[in-house]
Formats: sequence, C-alpha cells, structure tokens
Amino acid sequence: MYDPVVIAFGPLTIKWYGVIMATAFLLGIGLAYRRAQSQGYDTDHLINMITLIIPMSIIGARLYFVIFEWEAYRLNPLDILAIWQGGLAIHGGLLGGILAGLWYIRKYRLPFWQTADILAPSVILGQAIGRWGNFFNQEAHGGPVSREFISHFPAFIQNQMLINGVYYHPTFLYESLWNFAVFGVLLYKWRKRDFSGQITLLYLSLYSLGRFFIEGMRTDSLMLGPIRVAQLVSALLFVIGITGLFYTRRKAGKMAR
Repeated sequence: MYDPVVIAFGPLTIKWYGVIMATAFLLGIGLAYRRAQSQGYDTDHLINMITLIIPMSIIGARLYFVIFEWEAYRLNPLDILAIWQGGLAIHGGLLGGILAGLWYIRKYRLPFWQTADILAPSVILGQAIGRWGNFFNQEAHGGPVSREFISHFPAFIQNQMLINGVYYHPTFLYESLWNFAVFGVLLYKWRKRDFSGQITLLYLSLYSLGRFFIEGMRTDSLMLGPIRVAQLVSALLFVIGITGLFYTRRKAGKMAR
C-alpha cells in the first residue's frame, strides 16, 4: 500500500491527491494555452478565465459531493473543507467550471464554441490524470474481484487494490484509461474538425458514455434513491452531446451550401 502523504512538516502534510490534482491543472492550462495561441485566441482572457474556473470547479465538485453525502458531514461541518481527503465529484466540478466560464464569456463577449473547444481537451486530460489521486486514496474502486482476476494487472495496482484483505476492481484505472483515449480522439479531431463545437460535444458524448458504464461497477456512487447520480447525469450529458453533434453538423452543412 502506498502512503497517501508525500511529505509532512509537523501538522502540515502534502498528499499525493493534491500533487496529482495540481499536476492535472498545470498540464491542462499549458495545453489550453497552446491551443489558444494556435487559434489566435486572446491568451490573457484565457488565463483570467481559467483563474476563475479552477477554484469554482473545486468548490462545485466539493459542494456536489457534500450535498449527496450530507449525513456524513452534518455533525462535523469543518470536514467539508478537507478536500485533500478526497470527495470531489467530477460532475459538480464541471457544473461549477461551466457556470464560471459562461459568466466570463458573457461578460467579455468571447466566442462560446471556440472557447469551449479550446478547453475541452484540457478538461479530459485533467480528468484522466486526476483519477490517479483516487489510486493513492484507495477510493473510486469497484466491487470485490478474485485473486486470479487482479493478477492480470501490474503489481502496484494489485497491491493498492488490496483493501482489508479483499481485492477490488480498479475502476479508477478503467476511467483514467478511457479518458486518455477520449483525449487522443479529441486531439485527432482537432485538426480535422468540421464545425465549431465539435470538440466540446464529442467530449461530452464520449466521456459520458464511458463514465455511465464504469460508474455501474463502483461501490461508492452518490445515490438519489435507487439511482446512481453519476449514471443519470452521464446519460443526460450523452444525449445532449449526441443531439448537439447532429444539430450543429446539420447547421454547419446548411451554411456551407
């Protein structure tokens, strides 16, 4: 088992979860900056917007998680601030980031689809990297599996997925690999995109498709009655993404005639 703490200075600790999240943000910012430069997009606006989006994404991710797990925080509300212990919901982060981005875009009259297409590959890259924070915290895993099944994975995955004597599905790994694959698709389509918004809508569709199925394997899903919240949201985002792709492609085709 890996120690989730990188280094400790008395009461101050730096955890792998935080290091990985910071790395994800930095790499995502660097990628978006390069994309903006290649598009002639105002990079000052991009950095200012990202400076707003990142904290709002973290706040949104935490609040989303806390709302659905309120009983666990009701008696100890200060624990809400302990994000280094995990407990960030991706869909809440997307919601917080989108709202912040929309506010900035509207205030400065920036092109919506161009902005979204620049940011979308960075978002999925950050999600792919960020899942490894779950690895160190031994969270976001699936149900129990046999020793024979887990033996197909590298030793370090096997060891980390051995929790209290039981092996579990490394669903964090499944989602990370899926997200990296989606990232590759978005980079490929970036050079061959047919219309504005295609990259963003592909992101919504592909990410949501993978998340829907992987979420069904997890043991720590946020629930709304008998429904896994992430599956419900993923299904809605998939429909929005696919519908948007067909609509915008058709609209772009008509305009080209």
